[in-house]
Amino acid sequence: MHDSISHPTRRHVLATSGIAASFAPVSYGLSGTLEDLIHQDLLRYIEFGIKASGGPGDNACGEWMASELESQGFKISRQTISVPFFNLRRAELTVGSRVAPVIPQAIVVPTGEMGVTGRFVRVDPAIPPEHSLSDAIALIDLPFARHSTALAKPIRQGVNGAIAKGARAAVIVTNGPTRQGIALNTDGNKPMFDVPVAVLAPEDANPFLAAAIRGETGTLFLTGTGGRRDAFNLAGHLDRGKSKWITISTPRSGWFTCAGERGPGVAIWLALARWAPKALSEYNLCFVANSAHEYEYLGAERSIQTVAPAPEQTAMWLALGAAIAARDWHALIPPLLPLPDADSQRYLVVSPALLDVARRAFAGQVGIDAPYETSQFTAGELTPIHEAGYKTVAGFFGCHRFHHTQGDDTRCIVIEPTRKVLAGCQSLLRSIPSQG
Repeated sequence: MHDSISHPTRRHVLATSGIAASFAPVSYGLSGTLEDLIHQDLLRYIEFGIKASGGPGDNACGEWMASELESQGFKISRQTISVPFFNLRRAELTVGSRVAPVIPQAIVVPTGEMGVTGRFVRVDPAIPPEHSLSDAIALIDLPFARHSTALAKPIRQGVNGAIAKGARAAVIVTNGPTRQGIALNTDGNKPMFDVPVAVLAPEDANPFLAAAIRGETGTLFLTGTGGRRDAFNLAGHLDRGKSKWITISTPRSGWFTCAGERGPGVAIWLALARWAPKALSEYNLCFVANSAHEYEYLGAERSIQTVAPAPEQTAMWLALGAAIAARDWHALIPPLLPLPDADSQRYLVVSPALLDVARRAFAGQVGIDAPYETSQFTAGELTPIHEAGYKTVAGFFGCHRFHHTQGDDTRCIVIEPTRKVLAGCQSLLRSIPSQG
């Protein structure tokens, strides 16, 4: 979706973030302990750049993960899936001489080269708009939250309500914890909205909200070329003729670099792939890395149907989702100040039989030290796994401060909390025999 948007390199991030000394260049050969490799794998994942499904970064990352599995004796398979894409030429919102970048909302409905022009009307999802939306550009001013998906009720209903009242386009102001624009997950099969829709960063929104008060006219430009392309889910099987399987999965794709969102899950997944063949010798092993996560878990749904062992053959499924160990920040005054700990807005949900084990395994790890039962709720890729009938499951997910933003880069990883989550996962997996 965003292949043409400029993206900071790791070198630039390290130089400007004040943490370069702790992230010196490393060799990516298999050397050192599992804990040492966590650091190397996090940096390697980040260096693949933007992870849009089926794009160069996503594909290269998948091939790297496949090679690491293959080196541990897994038999590799790839499942091709069709995903949307949009190669961007121009994504801007203008009023008078002011110009602000926007994030096109996938699946992108382009504006055409001349853009879509209309009077700005501010829309609060909880309050009827003061002015007519006929032929307008609706500014959907969201309440403060860690937004993640366009399927969320305030977003979906806000945009569709504006369209129903005649809006020619909609611009969503994603008021969140960094004031950066938050890319929103979406349906991967067809556009959610019938008109061009984009995301505007809160830090850029004030001139346009002021223009709405004055009844001024502006233009939205979303131009480029799009369609569908192939992406792939990766699966590695180690079939040792045992009666039961353990499946461990993680998404690898996302809107931007996804350092804190995806990196810890990928690094822990790789560490477990190196550890499990000996440590869990009583089981067959299946490791899955899905693409198309940002299209409402499209990749996960396909892999569950075809590459994963059946529920009755599965002793446990561990799903390593978003923001398992992304950095926390002090946010009293700008700028944000980095902390050595993990963001507490991370969740662990487990089957009832695993609840006590999970509490012990992750004791002292803020957020995930208070696991929930699947009977309470599920989220992320754990939801389709649980709905498919897998009985013994554990899944992580979260929404860290830079979730779905272009700022989710090297600054957002933190090594020691990632290692602690790995240790907790190992303890949880070792408990499976005692669960019967």
